[in-house]
Amino acid sequence: MSTRQTPPEQPDPKGLPRILWPFVFGLVALTILLTQQPGETGETRTVSYSDVKTLIRNGDVREATLEETAIVAVLHDRAADGATRLRAVTPQQPDPALLPLLEDMGVTVTAEAPRAPSTLIWFLPWILIIGFYFWLSRRMMGGMGGGFGGGVPGGMGDFLSGRSAKPTKPTRKVTFGDVAGQDEAKREVSELVEFLRDPDRFQKVGATVPHGVLLMGPPGTGKTLLARALAGEADVPFFSTSGSEFVEMFVGVGAGRVRKMFEAARKQAPAIIFIDELDSIGRTRGTGLGGGHDEREQTLNQILAELDGFSAREAVVVLAATNRPDVLDPALLRPGRFDRHVTLSLPDKDARRAILDVHIKDLPLRHDVNLDQVAAGTPGFSGADLKNLLNEAAITAARRHAADITPDDLDEARDKVMMGTVRTLAIQPDERHRLAVHEAGHTAAAFYNAGGDPIYKVTIIPRGRSLGSTHMLPAHDRHTLPEGYLRAQLVTLLAGRAAEKLLLGSVSSGADDDIRRATALARSMVARWGMDPDLGPVDLRDSEDHPFLGQQIAQPRSFSDQTATRVDQAVMALLNTAETAAILLIEEHRDQIKQLVARLEAEETLDLDAIRACLDPDARITPFAKHRK
Repeated sequence: MSTRQTPPEQPDPKGLPRILWPFVFGLVALTILLTQQPGETGETRTVSYSDVKTLIRNGDVREATLEETAIVAVLHDRAADGATRLRAVTPQQPDPALLPLLEDMGVTVTAEAPRAPSTLIWFLPWILIIGFYFWLSRRMMGGMGGGFGGGVPGGMGDFLSGRSAKPTKPTRKVTFGDVAGQDEAKREVSELVEFLRDPDRFQKVGATVPHGVLLMGPPGTGKTLLARALAGEADVPFFSTSGSEFVEMFVGVGAGRVRKMFEAARKQAPAIIFIDELDSIGRTRGTGLGGGHDEREQTLNQILAELDGFSAREAVVVLAATNRPDVLDPALLRPGRFDRHVTLSLPDKDARRAILDVHIKDLPLRHDVNLDQVAAGTPGFSGADLKNLLNEAAITAARRHAADITPDDLDEARDKVMMGTVRTLAIQPDERHRLAVHEAGHTAAAFYNAGGDPIYKVTIIPRGRSLGSTHMLPAHDRHTLPEGYLRAQLVTLLAGRAAEKLLLGSVSSGADDDIRRATALARSMVARWGMDPDLGPVDLRDSEDHPFLGQQIAQPRSFSDQTATRVDQAVMALLNTAETAAILLIEEHRDQIKQLVARLEAEETLDLDAIRACLDPDARITPFAKHRK
């Protein structure tokens, strides 16, 4: 017969340990007993002071005891063992006639000295204060094993160490199969799996694993997911934290948390430490203003010391993720610290298709959904964007009580992600007409200008912050931007304003964002990419470093005012040339654009087929249009 062992008694996290409760009850009972009045023999009744004086005058009182605030009278007509005792509270002002009256009536008077309080009364407040102090210390130091009766979770020890001192327990195991579209990055970190599984094999030949691996890339490209997949493949303890968790209002807490996290990882080696958003604590040191203690810099110094403190037998790999590698301290990036840099870029078309395959496993897609078309129509989307796109499509399908996701749901979700949510605005007819003319100008420039991106859709339905939008999709992913393509983009951006000027005779504020984007693009062409023949290949951009981001606060401009004036003149020349080209294009196709405006006002949203029917039914099909067909 098996015997069931009684689990050890756990301390109550919300109160005192059970072993202290008898002591508390005994202390309270002793206090009550010591503060009680001594017992009196016989029956004692409480009467008024006037009644007692009347009894004294009548000779009915045999004895009287004078207390500090009362008089106790014993009557004559009772035996000693059963004497009637009357008690009355004396007035606050002394009665000068009381003592002469008692002497005249022959009453035996006994005076009782004032009772001194118990010694325990004087010490009781201190006992309570000391007891509360030890109880509070136990709760606060519980996380470090101090106090009465063992540790209490959530105490000061947990605050000093943080949650990063304990391995993260994932809800499900993540492997490299869950990471799609980042094949190069997976190859970079896959050899770490072999080291963590069998570190002795590498150490026998003198090889050492990189102390730190820095994952860099735009937001949403899967840096955190790749770190979790590495831990899942290696099947080792995974310590996950964020850079912001190290910085607290208390001095020294961040450095203490770093020490405890690395100590815990060494005890459970082989292990992985992952620090997300490293730039929040890893920015260049020495930029603090106003003096004083910089908790962030102390935390960074501790991380630098820990990264260099590994011995050859410690199989601990440190991973960190950031989307701002330009602001990191150089000491973090040198060999011996984060000596391997892995870049995760935005996925191309094939990678987007692979990412979609990962995220559609649990989604009910209709048979006619073309994921190749979705992948081609989402350039610049990250893995997180694609996941959000599918989720929005699923929400759209659920809103109309459908059992599966259709191509229309995916198109609506893509428009929502790229252009914003549909807004309901009361737009006046003349303003609506101007809006249609403006968007028709963009559409015509994108349609007729072969050097730019192909047109995809145009709408005058307000979405997000815009009243209307012209949506273009590149035929393929671009890694470099030719000058002809950039000039075509300038013409398309300024064509909306040109259409207003030519067809309506005036311009409006609706071109605000177009002018801003066109100016920024033209300035980059002149100052960054050397596309002005007079200025030549000279870097004339203004400083892009921002204060308080770990770079110098002030940097002098490296060119003269005369050169800056020439840059401005070149930018204006580019913009004026692009606007002239847009006006000529609108004038050449005025009749087709008017048809497009009329149909756009009637239907509000036009796809590529409707646009082609208005502008040129016999126009050559663009590469993206072929894909759509």
